Amino acid sequence: MGNSYAGQLQATRFEEVLHNSIEASLRSNTIIPRPVFSQLYLETEQPLAHDGRTENDDEDDEEGSESNSPPIPYQMKPPPEGCCTTDGFCQAGRDLRLSSLASDSLDVAPGFMLVGIKSPSLPETLLVCAVDRRFLPDERGRNALLGFSGNCMGCGEKGFRYFTEFSNHINLKLSSQPKKQKHLRYHLYRNNQGVLIKGATISWRGHDGRMRHIGSILTEGQVTTEEQPPNLATHTPGSYTVGSHVDPAGLPQIADLPQSLPNGNHAVPSITQPPPNQSGPGRTSVTGIHANAGPPKKRHKGWSPESSASIVSESTLKTLPSSSAVSSAVTNGSRPEPAALLGSSQCSSTPLSSPAPSVTVPNQLLHTCRLQPVIFKGHGPLPQLTGNVSEVLVSSLLQSCYLSSQALPRVYQHYGPSPIQPLSTEMQILLTIYYLVQLGPDQVPLIEDLEQIFMRSWRESHLSEIRQYQQPQTPATQGRHYAIETPSTLPGLPQHLCLPHQSQQPVTSSQLPWLAQLAASSCGEAVVVLGEHIRSLAQGLQQTFTRLMEGQLENTNYVVLIVTAPGQETQSCVVVTGKHQCRALAEGMFSPSEGLKEINHQLSTGVAQELIHFCNSLGQDGDMDSILDSATAESSEPSPVFSSQESPEERNLKSTHSSKDSQSPKERASSPKETCSEYSVEWREVRPIQLAVARKLLSHVCAIADSSTQNLDLGSFDRVSFLILVPPSEVTFQQTVLHLRSSGVLQDLGNLDQESVSQREAEHYVVKMDQSAQARIDSLIQEAHSNTYTLYILVHDHAHWDISSASYSSSDSGLGLVDQLLNSRQVRDAPNILILHVTSFPFTLQTQYTRISPYNEIHWPSAFSNDVDLYHEKTRYFGVSELLESTRSGSSLPLMRHDSSFESMASALEERFPKLHSVVIRTTVLIQHYCVALMAASGRIGGSHSLHKHTSVETLEIVQALLTAAQQCPAHHGHMVLLRIPSLALAAWAHRRLSRVRRQLGLEESFEIILGNPNQALIIGQIFTDQIKTWLQIQDSNWIPHTYLELESLPCILILSGAEPLGESLPRSLKYCDLRVISCSYLHRTTLEQELGLAAYLVRQESQPPHNPGPGSDLLESDAEKLSSTDNEEEEGQENDDSPLSSSQQPQSCPDSGALDAQSSTVPNAQKGSVDAVQSSSQSQPPFQSQLSSQSFPHPQPVPHLQTQTQVQTHPQAQPTSQLHPQPQIQSQTQPSSQTLPQPQSLSQVQAPNPQTQPLPTSQSCRQHSKSTSSGSLSPRSSSPHLSCSWARGVSRPPSVLLPRALYDIITASDSSGLPRCTSFLPHMSVAWASSFRPLLSKMMTCTEQSLYYRQWTVPHSYHMDSSNRTEGRSDNFHPRRLLLSGPPQVGKTGAYLHFLGILSRMLIRLMEVDIYDEEDINYSAQAEGVQYHSLNATWPNPDIMRTMPFDYTIHDPKYDDISAVYSPGYRPSAEGNAVRQEDVYLRRRTSRIKLSKYAAYNTYHHCEQCHQYLGFNPRYQMYESTLHAFTFTHLLLGEEIQLYFIIPKSKEHYFSFSQPGGQLESMRLPLISDWSPDSIKSPIFTPTTGRHEHGLFNLYHAMDGASHLHILVIKEYEMAVYKKYWPNHIMLVLPTIFNGAGIGAAHFLIKELSYHNLELERSRRLEGGGPAGDVWPFVILADDSCVMFNAVDLDAPTGPTEHAVSLKQVLQHMEACPDLAQFGLCGIRKWSSRGLTGNRQREPFSRGHLHDFLLLNVDQSQNIQYDQNRFTCHDVDYTLRLHSAGMLVCRFNSFSVMKKQIAIGGYRTFIIKTKMTDVPTSVGPSQYVCAPDSKHLFLATPAQLLLEKYLHHTSQKLFPLSTKNYTHPVLSVDCYFNLGPEVTVCFASSRPHSVNISTTGMLFSGLLLCFTDSFVTAGFLKKFTFLKGATLCVISADRSSLRQTVSRLELEEEWRFRLSDEFQTANAKEDRPLFFLTGKHI
Repeated sequence: MGNSYAGQLQATRFEEVLHNSIEASLRSNTIIPRPVFSQLYLETEQPLAHDGRTENDDEDDEEGSESNSPPIPYQMKPPPEGCCTTDGFCQAGRDLRLSSLASDSLDVAPGFMLVGIKSPSLPETLLVCAVDRRFLPDERGRNALLGFSGNCMGCGEKGFRYFTEFSNHINLKLSSQPKKQKHLRYHLYRNNQGVLIKGATISWRGHDGRMRHIGSILTEGQVTTEEQPPNLATHTPGSYTVGSHVDPAGLPQIADLPQSLPNGNHAVPSITQPPPNQSGPGRTSVTGIHANAGPPKKRHKGWSPESSASIVSESTLKTLPSSSAVSSAVTNGSRPEPAALLGSSQCSSTPLSSPAPSVTVPNQLLHTCRLQPVIFKGHGPLPQLTGNVSEVLVSSLLQSCYLSSQALPRVYQHYGPSPIQPLSTEMQILLTIYYLVQLGPDQVPLIEDLEQIFMRSWRESHLSEIRQYQQPQTPATQGRHYAIETPSTLPGLPQHLCLPHQSQQPVTSSQLPWLAQLAASSCGEAVVVLGEHIRSLAQGLQQTFTRLMEGQLENTNYVVLIVTAPGQETQSCVVVTGKHQCRALAEGMFSPSEGLKEINHQLSTGVAQELIHFCNSLGQDGDMDSILDSATAESSEPSPVFSSQESPEERNLKSTHSSKDSQSPKERASSPKETCSEYSVEWREVRPIQLAVARKLLSHVCAIADSSTQNLDLGSFDRVSFLILVPPSEVTFQQTVLHLRSSGVLQDLGNLDQESVSQREAEHYVVKMDQSAQARIDSLIQEAHSNTYTLYILVHDHAHWDISSASYSSSDSGLGLVDQLLNSRQVRDAPNILILHVTSFPFTLQTQYTRISPYNEIHWPSAFSNDVDLYHEKTRYFGVSELLESTRSGSSLPLMRHDSSFESMASALEERFPKLHSVVIRTTVLIQHYCVALMAASGRIGGSHSLHKHTSVETLEIVQALLTAAQQCPAHHGHMVLLRIPSLALAAWAHRRLSRVRRQLGLEESFEIILGNPNQALIIGQIFTDQIKTWLQIQDSNWIPHTYLELESLPCILILSGAEPLGESLPRSLKYCDLRVISCSYLHRTTLEQELGLAAYLVRQESQPPHNPGPGSDLLESDAEKLSSTDNEEEEGQENDDSPLSSSQQPQSCPDSGALDAQSSTVPNAQKGSVDAVQSSSQSQPPFQSQLSSQSFPHPQPVPHLQTQTQVQTHPQAQPTSQLHPQPQIQSQTQPSSQTLPQPQSLSQVQAPNPQTQPLPTSQSCRQHSKSTSSGSLSPRSSSPHLSCSWARGVSRPPSVLLPRALYDIITASDSSGLPRCTSFLPHMSVAWASSFRPLLSKMMTCTEQSLYYRQWTVPHSYHMDSSNRTEGRSDNFHPRRLLLSGPPQVGKTGAYLHFLGILSRMLIRLMEVDIYDEEDINYSAQAEGVQYHSLNATWPNPDIMRTMPFDYTIHDPKYDDISAVYSPGYRPSAEGNAVRQEDVYLRRRTSRIKLSKYAAYNTYHHCEQCHQYLGFNPRYQMYESTLHAFTFTHLLLGEEIQLYFIIPKSKEHYFSFSQPGGQLESMRLPLISDWSPDSIKSPIFTPTTGRHEHGLFNLYHAMDGASHLHILVIKEYEMAVYKKYWPNHIMLVLPTIFNGAGIGAAHFLIKELSYHNLELERSRRLEGGGPAGDVWPFVILADDSCVMFNAVDLDAPTGPTEHAVSLKQVLQHMEACPDLAQFGLCGIRKWSSRGLTGNRQREPFSRGHLHDFLLLNVDQSQNIQYDQNRFTCHDVDYTLRLHSAGMLVCRFNSFSVMKKQIAIGGYRTFIIKTKMTDVPTSVGPSQYVCAPDSKHLFLATPAQLLLEKYLHHTSQKLFPLSTKNYTHPVLSVDCYFNLGPEVTVCFASSRPHSVNISTTGMLFSGLLLCFTDSFVTAGFLKKFTFLKGATLCVISADRSSLRQTVSRLELEEEWRFRLSDEFQTANAKEDRPLFFLTGKHI
C-alpha cells in the first residue's frame, strides 16, 4: 500500500542472503518478457458449491445416486463369438493396461485426450483410452457435454458413440449400468521422461467419495515420494469433505450470520458456496469466442440460473463466499467466523485424518493486548478454537486466494507432454511472507497485490510453455486489450524471485521454514515466522496467543505459522497482530450497511460518550464546553474586536472588514448598492460537449431503428414521453426537476411556455426509486401499452446505485426496485419503451451477464486532445484523474492531500478505544477540530492562541477561509465546505455539535451549517434563504432552495451523509471537500471513485485579462496565524507579463502579505519531503519555494501565536526534521491556473533556487502587488473589480480534497501500467472477478476497451440484478432497446440526456414533417380580371358557365418558371420576366416544413399497425404472394401490339376479371356511373414512378381515410423487382421494354390508351351481362408520386377563407359527385401555397387553364387526343393545349389544393446526359446535343427526343434570334408545344378542323416550329400565318427522307430559304435513331 508499491525494492540483507543461498532455480536477475494470453485460454473460474458440490449435482436424479438408491441390476451384452474377453485387453486382443502402454507412442486424434479407466477386475492398474475432451468436465466439474465419444488405444478402432458400447469393447465386465462418470477416472500425462503416468482425478461433480480436485496437477516427476501427501484430497486445493464428515450442527449456525456482506466473501466453516449465478461458464468475451465447446444440451440443468444447492437456505446463499471473488482487498475480507463455530465444522479436510487438537483463546485478550487478532486460514485445516473465541476473528480470504491461484485454466491441464503446474504450496507461502515483509507499518495487506504477485511468478516460471500454447493463436482470437502484459514491477515481488522451471528443483517442504525465516529476517520483528519448532498449527496458535498476552508481539504485525512434516502436506496460517491492521481488517469484514449499523449501535448505547467527553477536554486549557459557555456570557457585552495578543497586521486585516462584519445578512441583502458584478449561475447552460453527447445518443437510437432487427420503429412514433428514475435522495430528485424545468425539454415535448412549466408539472417526469416508484412505473407501462405511437424513454440515472436482484432484496430495504421494475417482462417486451442507464461507474453493469450491448454504450468524450479544446468549451473538467495528476506533478500544491496531525490524533485515540469503530473515533476528532478551529478563528475566545494546538492546521485553514471569504465580496459571496460523514447518526450529531458551537460563538449569520440527509429536504435558515433570493433575483416570497446547486456562493458547511453519494451535484463555490472520515474498509473502484467524484469540478476556461492583482486577490482564507505562506500571485503576474515591481512594492510588505495569502503552506514537512520534492522540476517550480526563500529567510517574521512556528521560520535548517505538522497546507482557491490547466510556459519562468541555501532575488520574492497595511487598499471596493469577489476567483480553481492517510496512499500509488491502484480493484461489491488469471487494466485502454475488459473478466454475484440474465443456447442476452451513457461525476450527464430527449422529440416531429413546395403562382402580375363567373360558394362547376370563361393559356405553375410563355392576346408579361433557373431545381425552389396531417400519403419508411394489412401483412394472404399477368392490345400510333404486364397481389385480384379463376387476365373492373359508396373511390389511380421505390408516396391508406380504392403503380421493366420488394401489396403496371428509356409522356400515353382499351372491354363485358354499355365509369386519375397531402378551402372561417387538411377520399368523392362531370375532358386541383388565398385571382372557385400533378381524366371524351409518348418535358402543357384546342372543357377546382413533397431522389426529371463511350456523366454543353449529319461527333447515350428538347430549351436564342424577349411576335408552334426557353414566347395553333385557336389576324410571327407534322398540316394551312422577314423555320422529323418530304409537301421552299449547313441531327448513333431537323430563314 502506498508509494512503496512503485518501482524496485531497495536491496536488503534478506535479498542478498536469499540470492546467494537459494539454488539456481530461484536465481533470476533479468526481467523476463511477459507472456501474452488470449481470452481463448483464460476461462472463467467458477468456485465450488455447498458441500463441495457444484450445482450440477442435482442431476444425480438422472444418473442415480450411489448413496441413496440401490444399484440398478445390469446384464452386460454377451461378447461376440471368437473375440478376446481377457481383462485389460480389448475385444480385438490388444493390451490396454497403463503399465503396458506407458512407454509406447500413442496416436491421439485431435481434440481427444488420454484418460485412465478404472476396471473393477483390475484394481491395481488403469486402462488407457482416448476420449473427446468435449465430453469431459473442466476443473470445476462443468461443461461436459452429455454423451460419449471415444477411441480404443489398443486396436485403434474409433467412433464409439456410447459408453455402454465402449465398455463392452474394452471388457470392463460391469455388474451395473456403465457410466462414464464412474469409470473415466484420471487424466493421463507424460512426465519429463516421456512416460505415461496417472494425473489428476477427473472432476465428475463430486463422485469418487465426493473429493474434488480442481487445479492441482501432481506428476511423479515433480513430487518426490516423501512429499507425496497421504491423501490427494488433502493436498489438492478445493478438496472438501461432505456428507458425514461435516458436522450437521454447522448449517443452522451459518444461517444466523449477517446477510449483506462485502464482495460476497464470507467464510463459512469448511464450505465454500458460490452464488447460484456462477454455475455456468458465462460469456468469455463480447465477440462470442468461447474457450469451451459451447453450452451443453438441454438436460444440463447445471446451466440453469435457478438450480442451486437445496440444502442451504436462500438467506444463507446470499452471504456465502465465492472463491472467484478473492481479489477484493483483505479489508473487504471474508465475514469473520466467530471461533465458536469452528469447533463443530473445522474438522480435518480429509476423511482419513483425525480431528485436530483445539486451541484455547485466552481470556482478557482484547483488554490486555488492545487488539482483536485476525487469523487468516492458509493451507490445511485450522484447529478448533475454544474459550474466549469472541475476541478472535477468522478469515478465509487468504485461503481463497491460494485456491484461486492454483486453479489453473483448463487449457493448461490438457496440452502437451509437460503439463503446466500451478504454484506450489511452498512458493505461495514464501511469496506471502515476502509480501508481508515489504508492507509499511501502517499499511493493510491487499489481496489484489498478493494475487498479482502469484500470477506474475507463475507466468514467469512457465514462460516457454505458455508461449508454446499461444503459437497457433491467430490475431482474430486475441482482442487488442486482452493480450496480457505482465507488469514489470509488482508490489512485494522482487525481480529475481520467481518459480523454478520444469527442469529445475522446486522448493521442498523441508527447505521452507528456513527460507521463510530468511525472508522475514530483513524486517526485524514486523513479521515473525514460527515454523521450525512447531509441529502443528494448534501449537503455533497457542504460542502466538501466549506471546501476545506477554507483550512479546508489541512490534509485530504478522505471525506466519508453517507446519512441515515428512509425508504430510504443508500447513500454514497467518495471524495478524498489528493494532492498525487488525482494526482495519476487522472493520472490513463487515458490509457497509453492517458497519453503519454498528456505528448507530455504539452511538445509541452510549459507548461513544467516554470518547466524546475525552475529546471535549483541552487539557491545561480547560474544558471546551466551559470555554464556550464563557464566550456566550461575554457575547452579551460589547467585546473588543481584537484580542490583546494580536499583531498589528491582524488587527489591520480585521478592522478592514469590521464594518462588514457588523452587517447581518438581512442588512446585506437589503443593501442594493452592494452587488457583485461577477456573480453568475451557469447550471442552466447547455455546453457544446453536452450537445455532442446528446447527438451521439440520438445516433445510437437511430442505429437501433435502422438495424435489420426491427427492434425500434422510429417512424411509427409521433411523440416522446419520458420518466427519469433517480435514487431516493430528495436533493437529487429536486436537482433533476430543476434541470428539467430549465432545460426547455418539456416545452419541446408538450408545447408548453417557459412560465407554465410549474414545479408540479416537472415533478411528474421524475420519480425517486423508493416504494412510490412502483405505481408510477406501472402507470407508465399501461400508458405505453395504450399509446403505441408514443416512444417512452426510461432514464435510469445514477444507474450503479441499486443493482440488487429483486429476489434477493427484502421489500423494506428499498433495494431491488430497479430490477423489479426495469427488468420486468412488461418493460422488456414493450416495443415503445427504451431504457437509458446513466452512470459515472458503468463497470457495475459491464459483466459477463450484462443486458447492455457494447454497441449501445455511449462514453463521454474527452474535451481535449493534445491540449486542443475540441468542443470550444468555456470550462474544463477537473475530475479524479486530474486530482491524481496534481499529486504527481511535482507541485507543492497538490489539491488532494491528507492531514498528518489529524491522523496522528485519530490513531492515538484508536489505540485508546479499541472497541469503538474507527469511523466514530475519526468523526469525533474531526468535529472537535472544527469546533476548536471555529473558536480560534472567531476571535471571540480570549487567549485563542492556545487553541491552535488542539486542532490541525488544515482544519484551521478551512474554517478561516469559510469565515473570511464572504468579507471579500460586496455581495458577501462565500464558499462551501463539504464534510462527508456517511453515518446518518454521526452526521446528525456533528450537525448538532457544530450548530451549538456556532450559536455560542455568535456566528449564526456568518455561515450556514446544513445537514445533507438523503431522506430529507434541504433545510436552510430564513436569513440565508433571503440572501440567496437576492442573488438569484427571485421574487417569489415562498421560494426556498431545494438543491445544493442553488446554494451557489453561500458560505456554509454541508455535512453530506448517507452510505454513498446519491448523485447530488455541488455548487461551484465548493472549496474544500473533507473526506477525512470516510471508511477505508471497502476498497472497490466504484466506492472510491464516487467519493472522490464529489470534488469533480468544471473549471472556468476564460483566460484572465492581464492585471496587476489588487489587494483583494486571493487573501480570503488566510490569517496571521499561519506558519508561513506561499504566493501564487508571483506566477500569475509572470504568466500575464505584469510589469516589474513599482517602487511602492517594497520587500517589507512581503511577510505580511505572506501571512495574509490564501495559498499558504506549512513548511515543516520532512515526512512528506515536500521541500525536496518540489525541487525536482525547474520547469514547474512551485511558489512554495519562492515563499520559503523570500519570506522565511530574508525577512523572518515571528508570529507570536505559535512558538513552534516562530522556531521554524527563524531556523530554516530545522525543517527537514520537524515533525510538527508533516503535511503541506495548500489552498486550492489560489492555485494558479497553471496548476489546473497545463500551461508549462507559465511556470517555466520561475527558476527558484534551493530555499535552504539561496533566497530569491527581491524583485521575485515579494508580491508583485503589495498588500499594504492601509485599510483603504485592503477594502474590496478600492481593489480591482476583477478580483473583488473571492467566489469569482474560486470558480477557476478546483476544490481541495482531504483524505484519510490510508486511502491517500492507495489512491496515489500507481500500478505497473501507470494507472492508479484503485482502478485495479474489484469494480463493485456485487460483482466478482471471473478468474485470477486475468490481465491488468492498461493505461492505453479506451473506455470501450475497458468495457470489454470488465465484460470478460467480471461475473455478477447472485444478488446482482444481471445474475439471472442467462439463457441457454444464446451467445448474448442483450436487451435491444437499452443504452448506457457513462461519464465522469459532475461532468454534465443530466444536461446531455435532457437535451437528447429534446432533440429526439424534435426529430420525431421532424419525421412527421415534410418539405412542401411553397411557391406563389407565377405570371399573374399583368393580368387584372374583375369578372366573377361562379358564386364563391358554388359546389360544382357549371359546364355552360365554364364555356363562357376564357381559357387561360398562361402557365402559372412555379415549377415551369423557366419555360416559354404561351401566347394569349390579353396577357402581357412583367417587365423583369422570370429569372433563369439552373438545372438543380430541387435546391433552388422554395419549400416549407409542414407537419403531416392524419391524411398524409407515406413512403416505405412509414409503418403503423393500421397500415400492416394495406401494405401486405394481411393474415389471409402470404406476403409477397402475387401473380404476373400479360395484357395485350393494339394501337394504331405504335403500329404493333403492345404487351403490358400486371403484377397483381392475391389480395387485389377482385379488382380484375379473368377468363377463369387463375386464368387469362381479361380486364380491369370498372364501376358504373350510377354506383356510389361512401367508402370507395370509383376512379382507378395511376401513379407513374421511376427511381423512387423507397421515397415515392404510394401508401395512400391514411390519405384515403380507409376508403377502398384501386391504385396502380406504373413502373419501368428494369425496376420491377425492386418496386415489388418494397411494395408487395401494390398492383404494378410494367411498361414494355422499349419504354425503359422513355420519359413521363410515354407513361401517361400508355395509361390513357390502356384505360380507353379497358373501358371498351368493360363496356363489352357489361353488354354481355345484359347491362347498358354507356354507364361504365370513364374517369381515371393520373397522380404524381410526390403528392403528400390535400387541403380544402373553408370559406366560412371567421378570419376569412382558410385552408384545412382533408383526405384524398374527400377530394375525389367531391369531384366524382359533380353532376356534369362527364362533360369535362380533364379536371384538376390547385397546387398549395402558403400565400395561395391572397389577391382577387383566387376568388373564382373554378378556373379554366393548365393542369398539373393531379389529374382526373375523362378517357372517353379525350379518346382522340393522345399524350405524346416521346416527350420528356412539358408534356402536360402540350396535352392541355391540344385538349383545349379540340374543344374539351378543362376545369380546375380551386377549392382544393395538393401539397407536393420535395423528393430529391429519382423522378422523371432526373435524366443524366452521358456520352456513349464512357457511360459516365460528363459535362456536355447543350451545343453538343446536336451535330451535322454524317459528321464524326461525340455521340451521347441519351434518348434523341430528350436531346432535342434540351437543345431547344437552351439554344433557342440562337435558333430564333428575332423571338428573344419579343412577346408580340411569338414563334408559331403547330400541333405541339415545345419549351424554347423563358425568353421566347410560343403561340400554339392546332391544324385540326374545327379546332379552337386564338385569333392570329394581323399577327407577325418571328418563327415557325413544325414537329412530326401529319396530314392535317398543309401548305394552305401555313399560308394563313404571316411571318417577319428573317423569321426562323425549324422542321423536325424522324429521318432525313421524311424531312425532305415534309419540306416538299408543305411547299416551304417558296417562302423559306434553306442551306445545306442548316440540317442537323441529335448527337445519337445511328442505331439509337437520331432525330433530324432543318432550319431556314423567311424570305
